[in-house]
Amino acid sequence: MALSRSEIVARSDAKKGMQAKTYKLPQTLVAEIELLAKQCGISQGLLIAQAVELFKQSQKGA
Repeated sequence: MALSRSEIVARSDAKKGMQAKTYKLPQTLVAEIELLAKQCGISQGLLIAQAVELFKQSQKGA
């Protein structure tokens, strides 16, 4: 039996170690994420990943 598109995507994401997450954020923050990602030429996911990494680094010295 052929796999559906969603099954193909789910398998691909699992293979890559990716997981979709949904968060409720203020509209102003969402707009800022969109703008920064566009200005930097990176995906919003990558921007958030980099922000989390910077946060982790800042907490090591705290």
